[in-house]
Amino acid sequence: MEEIIEKANYCLNCKVKPCSNKGCPLHNEIPDFINEVKEENFSKAYEILCKTTVLQGVCGRICPHMKQCQGFCVRGIKGEPVAIGDLEAVVFDKAMEEGNSLVKVWKEEIEENRKVLRLGNKKVAVIGGGPAGITAAAFLTKAGVNVTIYEKYNFLGGLLMYGIPEFRLDKKIVEKTVQNILDLGIKVEYGKELGKNLSLNELEKEYDAIFLSFGANCSSKMGVEGEELKGVYGGNELLEYNMHPNYKGKTVVVAGGGNVAMDCARTIKRLGAKDVKVVYRRAKEQMPAEAKEVEDAINEGIEFLFQNNIVKIIGEEKVEKLELIKTELIQKEGDTRLSPVNIENSNYIIKADYVVMALGASTAPFVKNLGISLNKWGNIEVNSNYETSNPKIYAGGDLAGVRGTVAWAAYSGREAANRIVEKLKET
Repeated sequence: MEEIIEKANYCLNCKVKPCSNKGCPLHNEIPDFINEVKEENFSKAYEILCKTTVLQGVCGRICPHMKQCQGFCVRGIKGEPVAIGDLEAVVFDKAMEEGNSLVKVWKEEIEENRKVLRLGNKKVAVIGGGPAGITAAAFLTKAGVNVTIYEKYNFLGGLLMYGIPEFRLDKKIVEKTVQNILDLGIKVEYGKELGKNLSLNELEKEYDAIFLSFGANCSSKMGVEGEELKGVYGGNELLEYNMHPNYKGKTVVVAGGGNVAMDCARTIKRLGAKDVKVVYRRAKEQMPAEAKEVEDAINEGIEFLFQNNIVKIIGEEKVEKLELIKTELIQKEGDTRLSPVNIENSNYIIKADYVVMALGASTAPFVKNLGISLNKWGNIEVNSNYETSNPKIYAGGDLAGVRGTVAWAAYSGREAANRIVEKLKET
């Protein structure tokens, strides 16, 4: 406990609060909750966090803190930033240990909202139980709305459960987070999937509003020759379905530079691969992955081939080799960052048994058949209120092209919930 208080006391309680106002997507009241930790008032600290988030235990552990809250910490200008993530995680853990749940924190507010807003006869369906969906469900319930979550699996949490490896996020934390939210009185229909045993048209007849938040988890492809060979996998699907081949004694190449690429590479190394190489066409400092995740991967023996690009995947029926080409980084007119350009005649061949594409993700094909407008990237198009082309249907998270961190997904869920509540108040 002394260590936690020491971390809290390191905070200067800045008046401008850049960690909160600029760094945190959810705009958590960071200096305020840390002040309560300084006084060892963990219950009050948890109440402050509950104003803006219901994912404290998760975000405190897996957010890219150096690119969000801690990256904007004033103390980080000349030294180490305040360990905001560690403090947030501890506050959640203490709350769960002491039974200080969302139900207790929000009880009076929920009762007041039911009296004032009078939305007890309104029903909202949330499709997808990932970070955006469970956050939306929580804040809708807080407003007194009746919520039902429809989830294709037999568990909630989405990528928190299947997309982030256990070594990065203990699933018990996710389970506690989910149960804390469900205890508000939210209904869940498991084993329900749009396009299979769930109809959007039928839901429209039954509910006053619908929030779509089932994610976008189909791995993008490079469009190179040989991508159809056996042994080429999508990173998102590998993590989601956990259906890995036998990597023992094999060489695996992971293409990409984000956290999905790091999670794939580190998972595959743990599953016994002899060599794991990450191919990234830009430089190390340009990687979108959290710096800590990259360093952890390096320390675990994963090799990085920076400023390299895959040109071709070679093999008769299955992957045997890769043709790579080296890149140089140049400043193109109008670009804000250096762009990778292939260096002519720098091609070379490396051995590979498997290739994992971790280059980003797109929506599932059935989304095109929902009768809702999509943007040029294939995401569901939403306006500033998270409304789709159908005014009764809202969308958030990866599905709507929200920036790909848990905190940004949760923010979209919370804000969509607030917009839905405003709309329901008018009807």
